[in-house]
Amino acid sequence: MHHNELLPAIAISVIAATALGFIAKVVRLPLLIAYILAGVVIGPKVGFGWVQSEAQIQSISEIGLEIDLKKLFRAGKAVSVTGLLQAPICFAMAWAVLWWAGFTNENGKYELVYLSFGLAISSTMIVVKALYEKHELDTLAGRITLGVLVFQDIWAIIFLAIQPNLLDPQFLLLLSSFAKGAGLVVCCLLLSKFVLPRLFNMIAKLPEFMLVASLAWCFLVASLATLAGLSKEMGALIAGLSLSTFPYNLDVVAKVINIRDFFIMLFLVALGMEIPMPTWTVVGVAIGLSMLVLVSRFLSVFALLTVLKQGNRVGVICSINLSQISEFALVVGSIGLTYNHIEAQTVSYIVFTLVFTAVLSTYFITWSHEIFLKLNPLLKAIGFKESVEEEERRRDEEKTVFVLGFFKFASSLVYEIERQQNPLKHCMRIIDFNPEVIQRLRQMGYDAQYGDIAHIETLHHLGIDKAKVIISTVPDSLLKGTSNMNILRAVQQHAPRAKTILISEDINYAVQLYNAGADYVLIPRLRVAQQLLEIIEKSFDWTKLGKTTLSYQELQERKEVLS
Repeated sequence: MHHNELLPAIAISVIAATALGFIAKVVRLPLLIAYILAGVVIGPKVGFGWVQSEAQIQSISEIGLEIDLKKLFRAGKAVSVTGLLQAPICFAMAWAVLWWAGFTNENGKYELVYLSFGLAISSTMIVVKALYEKHELDTLAGRITLGVLVFQDIWAIIFLAIQPNLLDPQFLLLLSSFAKGAGLVVCCLLLSKFVLPRLFNMIAKLPEFMLVASLAWCFLVASLATLAGLSKEMGALIAGLSLSTFPYNLDVVAKVINIRDFFIMLFLVALGMEIPMPTWTVVGVAIGLSMLVLVSRFLSVFALLTVLKQGNRVGVICSINLSQISEFALVVGSIGLTYNHIEAQTVSYIVFTLVFTAVLSTYFITWSHEIFLKLNPLLKAIGFKESVEEEERRRDEEKTVFVLGFFKFASSLVYEIERQQNPLKHCMRIIDFNPEVIQRLRQMGYDAQYGDIAHIETLHHLGIDKAKVIISTVPDSLLKGTSNMNILRAVQQHAPRAKTILISEDINYAVQLYNAGADYVLIPRLRVAQQLLEIIEKSFDWTKLGKTTLSYQELQERKEVLS
């Protein structure tokens, strides 16, 4: 693809998506719909043909698939059992209904296999974006949803491994493809767990370079997958999987959100370009398939979570969160078309089902709690019971005091907490980008997270919206890329109920912080001046002076994180 073909296609896509995005905002439609309509308008199949091939932008829109392996373990049995069984159960349900409706695997075609698999998996892009906007990624339902999506990605890796040999399913060929994928996954996980931390530790104090290096690693993994004879889609999945074990993954993921949103926009525009002129047959089948997705998600996800005693709320909301098919179903379908496994009409079924379920689920997720409140009386009447024990336990474990940046003031604060055995330790979360400090604090039992406090998305990912007290311990002269004023504004936007304690080296600046809404501004030199005056007044009576200062021995014994 020449740059003179690619860049105009991207420019037209972005302009069209922006224009229709403004219209969607005015009429209160999800941006997802605007992006798809933009693809329809500029595409060659229904629209004006300003971009002649969706491949011109789809080639880069496929970058950025992400998996967070650690989320598998955050909700325990609920994630592992539901994740393992949901996709096979939905696949079996779809197979049975579609077979009854007349879909088959005959004459060298595998329409039934592709449709059943496509209806069994949900959209990571749509779900993560919707839950992020609702601040529900770290709720119990959000964690279970993300865990199920991770397992779905693993099922997708398995399907991609066997897909090239579907027409000639020889055991050795299938085993070879699967072994290549599994081997690459294991190698990447081992490298990212034991080798890369040492390399990244060298650049961890340069947050702006962390993103570049992490993206380079992901592109390298995807390229290695292609060289190994695997598909680029499988390479993207493995790259995302390996990224999850990075010690700095939260900060990296937070910083790629805007890049991810750009790729999502391009993907949705490319999806709109692939929409053919619809026929009543295709639309009718897609509507039926969309209804099948909704029913199968409820019968599988809600049933499994009910058996696991997660309660009505979690079961209903997780079912709603997963009530769409994945963009990956279209990728798999497109690959199947090139392999001559399916006909073009089958891809049309997948395209329209993806569009219908994407639009519906966007609204459903937005109103998921209201939908639950309407359904819950009926569920209780049938005999299903709500469980709130897990949510209550989770609420008790939430961190409520956030320390942004670990400078010497914070180091002394931690020492005093340790010396006094203050229970404040257990509700604190400390965020800094010094890996040595993070390791030392974790060894002491603190919740210390690597992150760039200048990047608000990092703070959002680390749960700042739940904070009750937020402390900035680094003066502006030492902050990189932000200021105490910027931190205050970010806190007011994302944690408006939190009390803010900031630091200033200048009195006028402290007044500005107070005027902007700060609850307390610490000015170290004023505290030092007060103590200095006290020392001067008592300097004529050394016995009194000793009571207000630390002795030489005490200073020798005082072992802080930062001396």
